[in-house]
Amino acid sequence: MRDWLRANQREGYALLMKAAADAIVELARDPRYVGATVGVLAVLHTWTQQLLYHPHVHCLVTGGGVSDDGRCWRPARQAFLVPVKALAKLVRGKLRAALAKKRPDLVLPKAAWSKPWVVHCTPWGSGEQAVVDYLARYVFRIAIANSRIVGLDDQTVTFRYKQRTSNRWRACRLDGQEFMRRFLQHVLPKGRHKVRYFGLWHPTKREDAARARLLLQLDSPAQPRPARAAQDVLAPERSDGDRLRPCWRAGVLRFLREIFPRWAQAP
Repeated sequence: MRDWLRANQREGYALLMKAAADAIVELARDPRYVGATVGVLAVLHTWTQQLLYHPHVHCLVTGGGVSDDGRCWRPARQAFLVPVKALAKLVRGKLRAALAKKRPDLVLPKAAWSKPWVVHCTPWGSGEQAVVDYLARYVFRIAIANSRIVGLDDQTVTFRYKQRTSNRWRACRLDGQEFMRRFLQHVLPKGRHKVRYFGLWHPTKREDAARARLLLQLDSPAQPRPARAAQDVLAPERSDGDRLRPCWRAGVLRFLREIFPRWAQAP
């Protein structure tokens, strides 16, 4: 499919990203897995470490979703979201159906639909820092960073890449024209965004996303107040005019709330 994607980047990339994200959302809605609508941030990449043409999609998925009635947050299982083999088949099927609807004149090799597609799913972490780490690693990355270019002269460019099979760094030396050809094929068409939002993060789901944040805040454990120093508990001191802070000679004083006069009620 790479030849067709290269020749039809504007519609091909959009269909690929939508097929991948819709497959995740649909499979996650199955009660056997999450049983709720998850949020998907899809990022398009078109390169390998050697700058070869390899269009694929990276997706950051929420570790749970909002139920159909919107009343509760359903977390995903520990270190598991959906089965990857089923997801690979669903992505392939959705893209095939989308192409048949949008481009009925297109004839692709049968191997594109019979060869197993590769899908990898791994837990990335939890909390804001995990999201920031993912965004920094995938969203703002270009085909090659300056740090990987180790040699440059009037004719050639030498850069480092990591070989998948051996997991070791190798060097690749290309003449300047070939290097520019490989690099420029990853420049997206004008107006085409490489980051798109689906599911719970789609712009039409803002109310559901806001409700999900509220549900997560309500479910999170309350932060304990910092313990007071011993002298604050055992020794009285004046505060707020002539009022005295209550104190005891034994036990631990725990602050719950301050009752103001307007809250006072008769017994």
